[in-house]
Amino acid sequence: MKSILLIGLGRFGRHIAMKLDEMNHQVMAVDNKEERVNAVLPYVTNAQIGDSTNEEFLASLGVRNFDVCIVAIGDDFQNSLETTSLLKELGAQFVVSRAARDVHAKFLLRNGADEIVYPEKQLAKWMAFRYTADNVLDYIELGKNYSIFEVEMPENWIGKTVGEVDVRKFYDINILSIKHEGSFKMRISSETQFLEGDTLLVLGHNKDIQKCFHI
Repeated sequence: MKSILLIGLGRFGRHIAMKLDEMNHQVMAVDNKEERVNAVLPYVTNAQIGDSTNEEFLASLGVRNFDVCIVAIGDDFQNSLETTSLLKELGAQFVVSRAARDVHAKFLLRNGADEIVYPEKQLAKWMAFRYTADNVLDYIELGKNYSIFEVEMPENWIGKTVGEVDVRKFYDINILSIKHEGSFKMRISSETQFLEGDTLLVLGHNKDIQKCFHI
């Protein structure tokens, strides 16, 4: 369990609060709008109404005591930038800030953010893969050019073994798991057989995965 300071409680911040609650983390939520704070009260440990660009207010929260500080402000980049900078000046251990554009990310990183998230950009990529490729069931971006895909089993693989297909040799792709009848099989060997109806979790360079599975 970790202690999280969550600043910015719009739709994105609210969903983060709900997910952190499911994971049983301790969350202090902050926003300058009372209705947003009230909306997340069932999901957080504590909540404050206040201006995160006010150094005195931010210092009163004890930012050094949180494992992670998340700046989820999405409607005012200047506030997001100032909040990020103040958090680091006040001794925050780890700051994750939301960005909408690459230029925003550069400024946030220069002003104290340890990591950047792009919710709109990341969702756009996920939707592009998920809903334009019939054989892609899910997609997780790991970093620049590398991802995990859940894909349907190619018909010409059915009945063959992992060793016979050998995608690591021919495409430099790793098979992480095989999903059979709703359950993931994590122990994969060269003798593991591909069965009809199975789906695969594969890891690799996007271009290699797209080429191998005709995405």
